[in-house]
Amino acid sequence: MSASRLPSGGERLDSYPESAEWLTLNARNPSSTTSLDSPSCGGFFDLDGKRAALNSAEAEMAGGDFWNHQDRAKIVVSSVKSLKAWIEPFDRLWSRVESAQEMDALLEGDPDPEMIAELERETVAIREEVDGFKVKSLLQAPDDWRDAQIEIAAGAGGTEAQDWAQMLMRMYTRWAERRGFAVEILDISEGEEAGIKGASLEIKGLYAYGFLRPEAGVHRLVRISPFDSQARRHTSFASIFIYPVVDNEINIEIREEDIKMDVYRASGAGGQHVNKTSSAVRLTHIPSGIIVTCQQQRSQGKNRATAMKQLKNKLYQKELEKQQAIKAKLDATKQDVSFGSQIRSYVFQPYTMVNDHRTELKISDVQKVMDGAIDPFIEEYLKQFGAATPGGNS
Repeated sequence: MSASRLPSGGERLDSYPESAEWLTLNARNPSSTTSLDSPSCGGFFDLDGKRAALNSAEAEMAGGDFWNHQDRAKIVVSSVKSLKAWIEPFDRLWSRVESAQEMDALLEGDPDPEMIAELERETVAIREEVDGFKVKSLLQAPDDWRDAQIEIAAGAGGTEAQDWAQMLMRMYTRWAERRGFAVEILDISEGEEAGIKGASLEIKGLYAYGFLRPEAGVHRLVRISPFDSQARRHTSFASIFIYPVVDNEINIEIREEDIKMDVYRASGAGGQHVNKTSSAVRLTHIPSGIIVTCQQQRSQGKNRATAMKQLKNKLYQKELEKQQAIKAKLDATKQDVSFGSQIRSYVFQPYTMVNDHRTELKISDVQKVMDGAIDPFIEEYLKQFGAATPGGNS
């Protein structure tokens, strides 16, 4: 049997070339007693755990009051989509492996040149899809599954840099379109003569942030400028920063069991103003420790409603500050848009080359890269650095 062929039905998958071996080792739970022919999924990307989580989430969705709790429902629905994005492609891939095994078994007894050629083509396709799983298995950071927001800012270089920023915007738009992701322009600042000073895009698709986070950093362009009447070579810069997209609306849900309520008599000026009933309210939010009080109304119910509003406002602010702290931490990784800080160089003249300075991956077809073919750079970064924070030179 040729090295490029799948093993026959009686042989183990791990005797097959590297890609099928990786699929077997990483897609099965080593402690599982399930037979090899059944994809008991665990290993590196833990499909056993993902299947169990999906079953649990779908059971929760089937509950009669599921949609009564909108915040929880959003989380569960998002989780189901993310889990299916792993499980369904794997199941389709495993089915292709089994079909190829069956074809290989037939060819052992009755070789046919056309079927052998077809099997070898399918082997190459399977290997490529397994390689895709290898890359996807590196997207393990908590926010990798989210949509992505791209911020593009022209750097040093004037009009040339602004044109470069627009070229990068097109490159990322084309990349997203190739993957079937939706693109929304959130904000754009037009250049004075050409190009853009900056733009903000939202890329909507599962794992958009995970795939795009290696792109954060300074991108350098070297070319003969079309804006220079003397046709001199110019070097320009633009910065790219990637954010995970979280819900714009902060929904504050306060559970009754998380609140401790104390009542007491409201203080006053004395005499007829003395409140003889316990209408004042003190609420303690147990998880956060936040305490609010209200005694302005004569009605305990009205005081409680006002105190609840105060509590929601304080919890909202607390959550907002938490999100701002996360954004500030991400902003701290931004770099100066200048020479020496680039993560990648795109050279159009005197030769053509795109060079990633972190991974040392070089691609000579610069036009293809500018048309959105940046996956090789993304994949190489993920293979070398995994969940590491992108940016800077290696």
